[in-house]
Amino acid sequence: MAIEPLIDPRLYQLLVEQVKDYALFVLDPAGRIVSWNAGAQRIKGYAPEEILGRHFSVFYPPEAVRRGWPEEELRLATREGRFEDEGWRVRKDGTQFWASVVITALREEDGKLLGFAKITRDLTERKLHEEALRQAEERFRLLVEGVVDYAIYMLDPDGIITSWNAGAERITGYPRDEVLGRHFSCFYPDEDIEAGRPWEELARARREGRAEDESWRVRKDGGRFWGRVVVNAVHDAEGRLRGFAKVTQDLSERRHLQDLEKAARNVNEFIATLAHELRNPLAPIRSAVEVMSKLAPGDPAHAPLRETIDRQSGQLARIVDDMIDISRITRGGLSMSHVPVDLAEALRRALETAAPLIEAGRHRLEVDLAPEPLMVEGDVYRLTQLIANLLNNAARYTPPGGSIRVSARREHGSALVKVRDDGRGIDPDLLERIFDMFVQGRSPIERVGSGLGVGLALARRIAELHRGSLTGHSDGENRGAEFTLRIPLLAAGRAAQSPPAQAAAAAVVPKRVLIVDDNVDAATTLELLLRSLGHQTRTVHDGAQALRVSPEFRPDIVLLDIGMPGLNGYEVARRLRALERGRPLRIVAVTGWDQESDRMRAHESGFDLHLVKPVDPEILTRLLGGSESDGESNGRTVH
Repeated sequence: MAIEPLIDPRLYQLLVEQVKDYALFVLDPAGRIVSWNAGAQRIKGYAPEEILGRHFSVFYPPEAVRRGWPEEELRLATREGRFEDEGWRVRKDGTQFWASVVITALREEDGKLLGFAKITRDLTERKLHEEALRQAEERFRLLVEGVVDYAIYMLDPDGIITSWNAGAERITGYPRDEVLGRHFSCFYPDEDIEAGRPWEELARARREGRAEDESWRVRKDGGRFWGRVVVNAVHDAEGRLRGFAKVTQDLSERRHLQDLEKAARNVNEFIATLAHELRNPLAPIRSAVEVMSKLAPGDPAHAPLRETIDRQSGQLARIVDDMIDISRITRGGLSMSHVPVDLAEALRRALETAAPLIEAGRHRLEVDLAPEPLMVEGDVYRLTQLIANLLNNAARYTPPGGSIRVSARREHGSALVKVRDDGRGIDPDLLERIFDMFVQGRSPIERVGSGLGVGLALARRIAELHRGSLTGHSDGENRGAEFTLRIPLLAAGRAAQSPPAQAAAAAVVPKRVLIVDDNVDAATTLELLLRSLGHQTRTVHDGAQALRVSPEFRPDIVLLDIGMPGLNGYEVARRLRALERGRPLRIVAVTGWDQESDRMRAHESGFDLHLVKPVDPEILTRLLGGSESDGESNGRTVH
């Protein structure tokens, strides 16, 4: 039984004829138009009587006709049954519109080609919108790529770099072809990568939509710059994460200015602190001298006054040593020996050094040392200085009767020393700043007797020169502090090597010593010291006198100041060398000048040794008491 159609075929014809949003028409096998609907007339502008029988290529731009594109469309539709395309088409009035075209081959049941059904839709508005969007995106792309003051680039969801602008190349030094496809962690210092900061940054941006940071970043050449970074998560319309937009600004210059301002503030505070620290020991020294001048020579009160002068002059010497270390840190001239050292020995020496301050504070001291040696490569005196600084800090900043705990042990191939106290603690914002020069974390008025504020800066530098690290930790104000020193242990073979044995002290041999110094008091006290040691001395106060006296006195050693009026020490040394005439003569600089250039110039001028005031009497005694070969190498400063 035949099935009757549900809709009258004439309705289909009306539908086709009256549809206005689509051009619906039929072509014969040669491409001539055989039907036309209202939509075709509206879109293309032709009335049926104007277009029927004409070849459909009339709707194509001349360049498309020349290359045979209309015929190619029919050939493809004939072969594949259907052809779909988008492109520019031409209206009757010559204007062009963007068309979506579908051509379907019409065949009889036996496969005979009857013609083609062609559906055309005017998508000009959509095309213009897309073109406007494309141009806007292109303008934005060109704008971003042309920005040179900011690094602007995209990351995929895993942090792989997918775009790169001129500012990124200028700031980081990476050209586009070297950086696309790399992970953005290549801009972070090793310590940040080890701490996982790049991935934390993306996680925060993914979680909160945005992440900001200011910290050090690394250029291609390994140099660092201070970068301000903003990372924004980018999502599509469905909310899926598509990647991250990253903007980096180089603020190194601003950071440098801030550092200069901070350094200026620190230096101003340092000068004020230095003045105070110098006046503190000078006051009792001057008072003791004044009292001693009024006492009879045998009065028992002389002894405690001399002890006062000795203690306070020792404090002055420590202040001068701090200032010398400041100079060395600043110019990168902090030198040290590199021999096998038992870190536990340095700790024991440091405990002896810090004992007076710990005892004065009535602190409870707990020491926990590893039973085995902790052998490292370094300088036992500098390591002692480092640990003593930590112990002195703990003693100073812990209220009377507090606790200080020191431990030393082996951990993961390193020697670990911890100094813990229950004192005033450290503000978290200051935990890194306290390792800067002249920073103590308190106002100058609160620093009475606390030194110059260089101890921790010096300690960290010593740790770094031993390929180690020094870090601080505190839970906050009045909750104590802990400092951790970590230094790589020596391999077993190296650790077994003993440090070179010290030369045995030579027998004291009286010397003829010429003292040359324009400071009368300094020359006189030095002469009294040397005579008390059994040496024969002659003292003069300028270079000309030294040159006149030397041939007659025939000294074994000349202790020569450098900074003198008239002939300075360098010139005097040169002339003394010329007057030597075969007699061995040691010329030793005893001076307050301690720059590298001063030592080099002294060596070039003929000095055998460079001693910095105030000279330790033990060093002077050892120098004068041994043989001619005893002592230090040319040009080396001894403290």
